[in-house]
Amino acid sequence: MEKARRPARPKKRPVQYRHELKYYINRGDYEILSRRLRSCIQQDENAQKNGGEYFIRSLYFDSPFDDALWEKLSGVDERDKFRIRAYNGSDDVIKLECKHKEGSYIAKQSIRLSRGECESLIRGDYAFLLSRPEPFARRMFVEFATKGLRPCVIVDYTREAYVYPVEDVRITFDKDIRTAYRGTSLFDMTQPTYPVITDGDLVLEVKFNNYLPSYIRELLQIDSHTRSAVSKYCICRKFEF
Repeated sequence: MEKARRPARPKKRPVQYRHELKYYINRGDYEILSRRLRSCIQQDENAQKNGGEYFIRSLYFDSPFDDALWEKLSGVDERDKFRIRAYNGSDDVIKLECKHKEGSYIAKQSIRLSRGECESLIRGDYAFLLSRPEPFARRMFVEFATKGLRPCVIVDYTREAYVYPVEDVRITFDKDIRTAYRGTSLFDMTQPTYPVITDGDLVLEVKFNNYLPSYIRELLQIDSHTRSAVSKYCICRKFEF
């Protein structure tokens, strides 16, 4: 008698994979939603420490052929974006990050950098990554070495963020999105920057693990907004073409 085969188990996604919803919203919708969230759920610790919002500057890296840019514009299903990120114009916290997109899921890996390591990467010297103990650092060494990653564009914005423990929900409003237009000086706060979204619109992002709780869905009136594949990296590079 032939032995029955056990059904194959579905492939499990790593726990770091999350859903991400993005929307363009106008200033009026923002005022309503922000007021509603403030009265119902708490802001994240960074917002609490900085009076309700904080400044983010990211320096994105791409290959000499702009692979990350064209993969996004072409709708490639699985892709990576690489950046260094700092907060409030300070070098107290500097992160090297890779944001991975796979279908409707995202995952982010990062390591902390010193100011010296950050400046080395911007100069194109990434050898120090091999001496770091984190597996992600060694992976990033390979990415820099094989793709020829180099700094491309500054992306600035002010973030207002809220958190909800069920399904690890994170809600962010990204305001006054600007670019330095070919500028790559991460800590030079005097370089000119230019707004990239007109008419006062801003970006609402909602991240969660497996499902969006109905409480949050109702608070945000999710079904009344139109989802967008907005990419702050892409809209900040549009002035180059």
